[in-house]
Amino acid sequence: MNYIEVMVKKLQARRNVFLSGGAGVGKTTATKEIISIYEGEGKSVAKLASSAMAATLIGGQSIHSFFDFRLFGSVHELELGGKFALPKKVKKILTKVDLLIIDEISMVSSDLLEMIALRLVQAEFKGSLLVVGDFLQLPPVVKGGGSVEFAFECEAWREFAFDVVVLEQNHRSSDTYFIDALEKIRKCRVDGELLEYLEAFVSSEVCDENVTMLYGKNASANSHNERLLNAIDGEMIELEAELEKLESSVSDAEAERFFDEARVERVLCLKVGAKVLFTRNAWNYYNGERGEVVRFDDEAIYVRKSGGEVIKVEQVETTKSLWGEEVVDGESEAFEKRLLLLRHYPLRVAYAITIHKSQGMSLADLMVCTNEIFAPSQFYVAISRAIDPQKLKLTKPKRGFERIIYAHKKALEYYI
Repeated sequence: MNYIEVMVKKLQARRNVFLSGGAGVGKTTATKEIISIYEGEGKSVAKLASSAMAATLIGGQSIHSFFDFRLFGSVHELELGGKFALPKKVKKILTKVDLLIIDEISMVSSDLLEMIALRLVQAEFKGSLLVVGDFLQLPPVVKGGGSVEFAFECEAWREFAFDVVVLEQNHRSSDTYFIDALEKIRKCRVDGELLEYLEAFVSSEVCDENVTMLYGKNASANSHNERLLNAIDGEMIELEAELEKLESSVSDAEAERFFDEARVERVLCLKVGAKVLFTRNAWNYYNGERGEVVRFDDEAIYVRKSGGEVIKVEQVETTKSLWGEEVVDGESEAFEKRLLLLRHYPLRVAYAITIHKSQGMSLADLMVCTNEIFAPSQFYVAISRAIDPQKLKLTKPKRGFERIIYAHKKALEYYI
């Protein structure tokens, strides 16, 4: 019995599972296989993530959208806003769900997990919960200078009593030395051998158009992309993402939050000859794969992949929806009520990207700006995007590698 069969057996016995492991070990692939098994048996799966973009990678939606949390960030805020009671439509959905999946659990705060737990209790949820992620990657976003509170710190985490499954085999890279170095960086086990290994990646070369630069700050990534785009002869094409409100009840603030969660460029600026990254997985490209724009028409962008194949890239849709049930001919049927619709091209300029937006990507050629590392586990997330360490470059960190290899103390203690 393989590990996926073991997890399915646990979940079908109504035990909750936490699927963890470092970058590139196949957490998303395993999650999709579990979804396929459940759905193949005619069972209902709710696929959620902390952001709309992450949810897209598993064919789902954001946590806030599914539970109708609106802009509230804690149980206390739900109470103050008069939204403590369980919405009928959410209860109807949860009574039908056999498996609830939450991806990117590292970015789910303790407050948000408590909100989820509240809704599950209110709905008398009878299914199982599968949470997926790595607490030694990007932590929850904290607003207003507050402290980071991970999902595992709340009472709800203990009550869920997760069976923990940790994947260890790296599928993104086959270089064993690199894989060993990544695990040292992930768990902050800095020694002389690791520092010497990292020094070999240091390059003073100017990053060219065939390399993706990873920055810590949006302004730096935007400036780098603008400079290299402007260096290409030809007309700049501006493709604006279209956000449509499908229900008048949706506030401007909710629409803005959805746009931010989607991690989509509001205006995608491209030229023929520009290098681009795909931002989704599809049958003919993967998230993080590089290509070059060869032409445009009114409905699509044509991109040449590294092997020479030119593919037609059309707009995709990301939606925010609510689900409910209605009685049709005496039988209860589920329906989807779409609130927001975002149309955009699944592409991003490839010359530079922020480390935050690169999470989940596999990159073939990259250079990490080490002097913009400012958050726990940020260096690990950046360097672990690499498919081939032979095509990885690092700038020389002014503070030394030992100062940028760090993780949140509470996250480290969780895995020890």
